[in-house]
Amino acid sequence: MQSLEEILEQAKSAIQSISDLKSLDQYRVQYLGKKGQLTEYLKTLGQLPPEERPAAGQKINAAKEAIQALIEQRDTELKKLQIESQLAAESIDVTLPGRCLEFGSIHPITQTFAEMRRIFSQFGFIFMEGPEMEDDYHNFSALNVPPLHPARAMQDTFYFADNLLLRAHTSSVQIRAMKKIAPPLRVVAMGRVYRRDFDMTHTPMFHQMECLVVDEGVTFANLKSLLLEFLREFFATDVAIRLRPSYFPFTEPSAEVDIGCLNCGGKGCRICKNTGWLEVLGCGMVHPNVLKGVGIDSERYSGFAFGVGMDRLTLLKYGISDLRALFENDLRFLRQF
Repeated sequence: MQSLEEILEQAKSAIQSISDLKSLDQYRVQYLGKKGQLTEYLKTLGQLPPEERPAAGQKINAAKEAIQALIEQRDTELKKLQIESQLAAESIDVTLPGRCLEFGSIHPITQTFAEMRRIFSQFGFIFMEGPEMEDDYHNFSALNVPPLHPARAMQDTFYFADNLLLRAHTSSVQIRAMKKIAPPLRVVAMGRVYRRDFDMTHTPMFHQMECLVVDEGVTFANLKSLLLEFLREFFATDVAIRLRPSYFPFTEPSAEVDIGCLNCGGKGCRICKNTGWLEVLGCGMVHPNVLKGVGIDSERYSGFAFGVGMDRLTLLKYGISDLRALFENDLRFLRQF
């Protein structure tokens, strides 16, 4: 049994010098495992005389308990050291100055929405909304666009089953407005619209504003006056406008509206293709067929409407060259606003 005492002293020295948990587990196996040194000692008890076996067994068990206690004590110490080391590595110096939080900015499209509301609220208009998932009647038929009319192809509309589609313009809201409100009425509708198009100046989803006025004695001169006041207020400058004859199924007469180039002041540049003018919107007098379709007496009442791409106005106001920049969420771009 003298060698048993030597093993116990050797174990004490080795276990106290261990610096990691993996090595400690190796020593546990070496001394206490199924093939460990003390386990081998227990196997030799059968070779001893019967009267010596109890005393020898007690010594071996005492040695096992002593080594087990040493291992558990060192395990606790190593785990404590590990936690202290981790805490030191992950510590935070609370005396350091705090990091400033960046505040977000309002998206330029949202700013344009707010500006439109401010302007037309001053002009005495009310605001209405309509569903983005429309039916064929409100999007086309009620706007004087028959089933085989080429304007349906021009819109590149997203169609679905059951005669449903994603609205191609906010003009559909004017039909709902005229059905709901008896003349006189001044209505503005703003929201998302959808068409199959994607390049530097077009996206499949974009934002549009529709303005509608219906009353007795409304003329094209009233339309031009409102357009001039609206565009000058929006761009905060004395812009020049011109109206070119055009065609829309739901207005007659119809016109495209251009403004003097904001970049060159009408002298001609790359942005306006050296014409001095920029196209901004379409307009016209509400077609009598549209008024009759919603039950308004076209002999007594007349009206005008115009629709404008809010994304395009945003590009012009802030000098943005690519429409896609408004939807890519690049922080370097958005921080400018």
